[in-house]
Amino acid sequence: MLIFIGLALTFVMVFAGYILSGGSMGIILKALPYELMIIFGSACGAYLMANSGGVLKHTFQGVTKVIKGPKWGADDYKDALSLIYLLVKLMRQKGVIAVEPHIEDPESSKIFQHFPKIAADHHLVTFICDYIRMMTMNFEDPSQMEEAMDLDIARHEAEEHEPQHALQSMADGMPALGIVAAVLGIIKTMASINEPVDVLGRMVGGALVGTFLGIFLSYLIVGPMSQRLKQVLAEEHQMMKIIKVMLISHLQGNAPQVTVEIGRRNVPSHLMPGFAEMEEKVSELPPDLA
Repeated sequence: MLIFIGLALTFVMVFAGYILSGGSMGIILKALPYELMIIFGSACGAYLMANSGGVLKHTFQGVTKVIKGPKWGADDYKDALSLIYLLVKLMRQKGVIAVEPHIEDPESSKIFQHFPKIAADHHLVTFICDYIRMMTMNFEDPSQMEEAMDLDIARHEAEEHEPQHALQSMADGMPALGIVAAVLGIIKTMASINEPVDVLGRMVGGALVGTFLGIFLSYLIVGPMSQRLKQVLAEEHQMMKIIKVMLISHLQGNAPQVTVEIGRRNVPSHLMPGFAEMEEKVSELPPDLA
């Protein structure tokens, strides 16, 4: 919602200010389709040349994230904390062998399926299952496990941020593409140098629309979208980091309740459940899950 409010406010303030100061929209509207074709079209062409098909696919997904916001809400974090609580409690009470059916077939696991949104995220489920599986293989040194997890999370973050970096590169290049469009307009104007002054003035004004449009798209449309995508991705990656600190806490010998509290303290502040709220959530879990 905020992105649409921001876009509306941007357009209103820019063009209302221009009109109220005595500017005419006629020149802009006449030149806009052609200048937009040159600037945005060439930017898209350069984007295709500079990026792989996978980055292009994730770019469309990234724009959706910008509109919808982060994937995980307050209830999802409580579910993730509860999920790990059940898994570490099961390992602590019955041993690592007891958890194997859940990590080998999470689609059939009562624990995972009790939290459907978490279970539907392939990357997150794979992350959880892979590292618990490593625990069942006696890879239980907290320092080595943390290092392995950090490398895994860093790789995932780098892959997920590729579309954001590509969008930012597009934003950075748009002012230059606006100059290209403006120069082409000046070339066209010089070819009509014998025309009356008022005609030449309109032609120069149309050429300058290219410079305006390149800067406008860069700093007020594509650039802010790239920045917002960066924020959304950073918040979404916090989920994997919470899983990491909870599993490391378990390896360090902490009780499941302490592990939950350590994970809770790593939830983004505006989504963090209270201590009592999380305690109530855990107490309400069906006893037959673990």
